Amino acid sequence: MARPFDRIIDFIYRKATRREKHHGRLTFLWGLFFFSAVLSTIILAILTDKMLNINAWPPKPVNLICAAPLLIAGIWLWLWSVLIFFKSRGTPVPVSPPPKLISTGPYACLRNPMLSGVFLMLFGIGFLFQLVSLIVLYTPLFILIASLEFKLIEEPELEKRFGSAYVEYRKRVPMFIPRFGRGGH
Repeated sequence: MARPFDRIIDFIYRKATRREKHHGRLTFLWGLFFFSAVLSTIILAILTDKMLNINAWPPKPVNLICAAPLLIAGIWLWLWSVLIFFKSRGTPVPVSPPPKLISTGPYACLRNPMLSGVFLMLFGIGFLFQLVSLIVLYTPLFILIASLEFKLIEEPELEKRFGSAYVEYRKRVPMFIPRFGRGGH
């Protein structure tokens, strides 16, 4: 029985397994789409806060104290993840990924540390610019949509491409939030 996203999964699989790994225009367009989604989320929050006349929160300098660790951790996690993909001869774009399953570095603790980094950065931007709707509405909504896309499209494609190795990896490693304490990394 066909699942709703099988055509998209098959498209990504075909592109990801082709000999030519960097698909130029398609890779650029996919990256541009994701960047636009992040930027649109921020712009939407700015407009919502202005339209609803939401007061800036938290007050200064509390906003900076909250924003700094989130931005630093988010940027660091995102850059580290991207660097590992580039070193493995791939890109963060699903149609031009590394040729092998990456399970080292941040990928030893998270299945998608790049998105975790983006989530942290969105929260950090929300605090930095005192955008209440970005903190309490749009970033959680972005996380929900990204989680659904990852679960319904990217993970089935990864399982199709890497088989049991990915299934085992998925059982061992959490999606976005690392495990701490016993049994964690």
